[in-house]
Amino acid sequence: MAQPSTDSSSSLLIGRVRLALGRSGPPAEPPVPPVIDEPITRLVYSDVGLDELFAKRAEENKMIVHRVYAEELGPTLVRFLIDRKCRRLALPESAFLQKLKVIESLRSAGLDAETWDHMTLDQVYDCDAGVTDVFAAVAETGSLVIRPTARHGRALSLVPMIHAAIVQPRDLVADLVDLFDNATREGNRNGLTIISGPSKTSDIEMNLVTGVHGPCAVGVFLLQ
Repeated sequence: MAQPSTDSSSSLLIGRVRLALGRSGPPAEPPVPPVIDEPITRLVYSDVGLDELFAKRAEENKMIVHRVYAEELGPTLVRFLIDRKCRRLALPESAFLQKLKVIESLRSAGLDAETWDHMTLDQVYDCDAGVTDVFAAVAETGSLVIRPTARHGRALSLVPMIHAAIVQPRDLVADLVDLFDNATREGNRNGLTIISGPSKTSDIEMNLVTGVHGPCAVGVFLLQ
Protein backbone atom coordinates (compact mmCIF):
# COMPACT_ATOMS: atom_id res chain seq x y z
CA MET A 1 0.00 0.00 0.00
CA ALA A 2 1.39 3.36 -1.01
CA GLN A 3 2.26 5.72 1.82
CA PRO A 4 1.32 9.43 1.65
CA SER A 5 4.23 11.69 0.73
CA THR A 6 5.84 13.91 3.33
CA ASP A 7 4.65 17.01 1.48
CA SER A 8 1.01 15.88 1.46
CA SER A 9 1.19 14.90 5.14
CA SER A 10 2.61 18.32 6.02
CA SER A 11 -0.09 20.08 3.99
CA LEU A 12 -2.77 18.04 5.73
CA LEU A 13 -1.38 18.91 9.16
CA ILE A 14 -1.11 22.63 8.33
CA GLY A 15 -4.67 22.56 7.00
CA ARG A 16 -5.94 21.11 10.27
CA VAL A 17 -4.11 23.80 12.25
CA ARG A 18 -5.62 26.53 10.07
CA LEU A 19 -9.07 25.04 10.53
CA ALA A 20 -8.62 24.95 14.29
CA LEU A 21 -7.63 28.63 14.21
CA GLY A 22 -10.64 29.51 12.10
CA ARG A 23 -8.63 30.39 9.00
CA SER A 24 -9.33 29.33 5.44
CA GLY A 25 -5.83 30.02 4.12
CA PRO A 26 -2.45 31.53 4.94
CA PRO A 27 -2.43 35.09 6.34
CA ALA A 28 -2.20 37.89 3.80
CA GLU A 29 0.77 39.38 5.66
CA PRO A 30 3.19 37.85 8.13
CA PRO A 31 2.25 38.53 11.75
CA VAL A 32 4.07 41.31 13.57
CA PRO A 33 5.90 40.09 16.67
CA PRO A 34 4.78 41.71 19.91
CA VAL A 35 6.84 44.46 21.47
CA ILE A 36 8.49 43.12 24.62
CA ASP A 37 9.13 45.54 27.45
CA GLU A 38 12.78 46.42 28.00
CA PRO A 39 12.78 45.23 31.67
CA ILE A 40 11.89 41.74 30.45
CA THR A 41 14.57 41.48 27.77
CA ARG A 42 17.29 43.49 29.52
CA LEU A 43 18.35 42.70 33.07
CA VAL A 44 21.66 44.58 32.98
CA TYR A 45 21.11 48.29 32.40
CA SER A 46 24.58 49.76 32.88
CA ASP A 47 28.10 49.15 31.64
CA VAL A 48 29.39 50.00 35.12
CA GLY A 49 30.56 46.94 37.04
CA LEU A 50 30.42 44.53 34.12
CA ASP A 51 33.75 42.98 35.13
CA GLU A 52 32.50 42.17 38.65
CA LEU A 53 29.22 40.76 37.37
CA PHE A 54 30.97 38.66 34.72
CA ALA A 55 33.47 37.27 37.26
CA LYS A 56 30.65 36.36 39.64
CA ARG A 57 28.56 34.62 36.97
CA ALA A 58 31.58 32.84 35.46
CA GLU A 59 32.51 31.42 38.87
CA GLU A 60 28.91 30.26 39.32
CA ASN A 61 29.42 28.43 36.00
CA LYS A 62 32.44 26.65 37.56
CA MET A 63 35.03 28.63 35.63
CA ILE A 64 38.27 29.53 37.40
CA VAL A 65 38.56 33.32 37.28
CA HIS A 66 41.83 35.21 37.74
CA ARG A 67 41.66 39.01 37.80
CA VAL A 68 45.14 40.14 36.74
CA TYR A 69 47.05 43.13 35.43
CA ALA A 70 48.85 42.76 32.12
CA GLU A 71 52.27 42.37 33.76
CA GLU A 72 50.90 39.56 35.96
CA LEU A 73 49.32 37.62 33.12
CA GLY A 74 52.33 35.57 32.02
CA PRO A 75 53.30 34.13 35.43
CA THR A 76 49.67 33.55 36.45
CA LEU A 77 48.84 31.79 33.19
CA VAL A 78 51.96 29.62 33.36
CA ARG A 79 51.17 28.60 36.95
CA PHE A 80 47.57 27.73 36.00
CA LEU A 81 48.75 25.48 33.16
CA ILE A 82 51.62 23.79 34.99
CA ASP A 83 49.40 23.07 38.00
CA ARG A 84 47.18 21.11 35.59
CA LYS A 85 50.15 19.29 34.05
CA CYS A 86 49.75 20.97 30.65
CA ARG A 87 52.79 20.78 28.38
CA ARG A 88 51.56 21.12 24.80
CA LEU A 89 49.53 24.24 24.04
CA ALA A 90 47.62 25.59 21.04
CA LEU A 91 46.94 29.29 20.48
CA PRO A 92 45.22 31.36 17.77
CA GLU A 93 47.13 33.70 15.50
CA SER A 94 46.17 36.79 17.51
CA ALA A 95 47.61 40.31 17.46
CA PHE A 96 46.22 40.83 20.98
CA LEU A 97 48.05 37.81 22.39
CA GLN A 98 51.19 38.83 20.52
CA LYS A 99 51.02 42.28 22.11
CA LEU A 100 50.84 40.65 25.56
CA LYS A 101 53.77 38.35 24.63
CA VAL A 102 51.75 35.34 25.73
CA ILE A 103 53.49 32.74 23.60
CA GLU A 104 56.92 34.07 24.66
CA SER A 105 55.95 33.71 28.34
CA LEU A 106 54.75 30.16 27.77
CA ARG A 107 57.83 29.08 25.85
CA SER A 108 60.14 30.75 28.39
CA ALA A 109 58.55 28.53 31.04
CA GLY A 110 59.46 25.44 29.01
CA LEU A 111 55.99 24.83 27.57
CA ASP A 112 55.52 23.65 23.98
CA ALA A 113 53.27 26.38 22.56
CA GLU A 114 52.31 26.73 18.90
CA THR A 115 49.87 28.89 16.97
CA TRP A 116 46.98 27.76 14.79
CA ASP A 117 48.66 28.85 11.56
CA HIS A 118 51.49 26.37 12.20
CA MET A 119 49.29 23.44 13.20
CA THR A 120 46.91 20.92 11.73
CA LEU A 121 43.58 19.97 13.30
CA ASP A 122 44.98 16.54 14.16
CA GLN A 123 47.79 18.17 16.14
CA VAL A 124 45.28 20.07 18.29
CA TYR A 125 43.99 16.71 19.54
CA ASP A 126 47.45 16.07 20.98
CA CYS A 127 47.46 19.34 22.95
CA ASP A 128 46.78 19.58 26.66
CA ALA A 129 45.33 23.10 26.56
CA GLY A 130 44.06 25.82 24.28
CA VAL A 131 44.98 29.41 25.18
CA THR A 132 42.77 31.92 23.39
CA ASP A 133 41.46 35.44 23.33
CA VAL A 134 37.69 35.93 22.99
CA PHE A 135 35.24 37.79 20.77
CA ALA A 136 33.18 38.82 23.81
CA ALA A 137 32.43 38.01 27.43
CA VAL A 138 28.77 38.25 28.48
CA ALA A 139 28.35 39.65 31.98
CA GLU A 140 24.73 38.59 32.55
CA THR A 141 25.41 34.91 31.85
CA GLY A 142 29.13 34.67 32.67
CA SER A 143 29.78 33.26 29.20
CA LEU A 144 32.80 33.41 26.92
CA VAL A 145 32.16 33.95 23.22
CA ILE A 146 34.56 32.68 20.58
CA ARG A 147 34.29 33.69 16.93
CA PRO A 148 36.05 31.07 14.80
CA THR A 149 38.04 32.44 11.87
CA ALA A 150 40.82 31.26 9.58
CA ARG A 151 43.26 32.49 12.26
CA HIS A 152 41.33 31.12 15.20
CA GLY A 153 40.13 27.56 14.70
CA ARG A 154 37.02 26.47 16.57
CA ALA A 155 38.90 23.42 17.87
CA LEU A 156 41.25 25.53 20.01
CA SER A 157 38.61 26.09 22.69
CA LEU A 158 36.65 22.85 22.24
CA VAL A 159 39.15 20.01 21.82
CA PRO A 160 41.89 20.25 24.51
CA MET A 161 40.98 19.23 28.06
CA ILE A 162 41.95 22.67 29.42
CA HIS A 163 40.86 26.03 28.01
CA ALA A 164 42.48 29.27 29.18
CA ALA A 165 40.74 32.41 27.93
CA ILE A 166 42.18 35.92 28.18
CA VAL A 167 39.54 38.64 28.45
CA GLN A 168 40.23 42.36 28.13
CA PRO A 169 37.78 45.01 29.45
CA ARG A 170 36.65 45.98 25.95
CA ASP A 171 35.41 42.39 25.41
CA LEU A 172 32.74 42.73 28.10
CA VAL A 173 29.11 43.16 27.02
CA ALA A 174 26.09 43.41 29.25
CA ASP A 175 23.94 40.64 27.79
CA LEU A 176 23.09 38.54 24.74
CA VAL A 177 21.18 41.45 23.19
CA ASP A 178 24.38 43.48 23.03
CA LEU A 179 26.36 40.46 21.89
CA PHE A 180 24.20 39.81 18.85
CA ASP A 181 23.96 43.53 18.08
CA ASN A 182 27.76 43.68 17.99
CA ALA A 183 28.04 40.54 15.87
CA THR A 184 25.52 41.92 13.36
CA ARG A 185 27.17 45.34 13.25
CA GLU A 186 30.56 43.76 12.50
CA GLY A 187 29.06 41.69 9.70
CA ASN A 188 29.93 38.40 11.39
CA ARG A 189 29.07 35.52 9.06
CA ASN A 190 30.49 32.71 11.19
CA GLY A 191 28.73 30.90 13.97
CA LEU A 192 29.63 32.06 17.47
CA THR A 193 30.66 29.55 20.13
CA ILE A 194 29.21 30.49 23.53
CA ILE A 195 31.00 28.80 26.42
CA SER A 196 29.30 28.71 29.81
CA GLY A 197 31.73 26.64 31.85
CA PRO A 198 33.44 23.27 31.56
CA SER A 199 31.82 20.53 29.49
CA LYS A 200 29.24 18.70 31.59
CA THR A 201 27.06 15.65 31.03
CA SER A 202 25.21 13.15 33.20
CA ASP A 203 23.90 9.63 32.77
CA ILE A 204 20.40 8.33 33.45
CA GLU A 205 21.22 8.18 37.17
CA MET A 206 22.19 11.88 37.09
CA ASN A 207 25.87 11.28 37.86
CA LEU A 208 27.56 14.48 36.67
CA VAL A 209 30.78 14.11 34.69
CA THR A 210 32.90 16.96 33.33
CA GLY A 211 35.14 16.93 30.28
CA VAL A 212 33.40 14.24 28.23
CA HIS A 213 32.55 16.46 25.26
CA GLY A 214 35.07 19.26 25.75
CA PRO A 215 37.33 20.96 28.31
CA CYS A 216 37.11 19.72 31.90
CA ALA A 217 38.45 23.05 33.20
CA VAL A 218 38.06 26.61 31.92
CA GLY A 219 40.34 29.34 33.27
CA VAL A 220 39.47 32.99 32.67
CA PHE A 221 42.15 35.65 32.93
CA LEU A 222 40.29 38.93 33.28
CA LEU A 223 42.61 41.85 32.65
CA GLN A 224 42.23 44.88 34.90
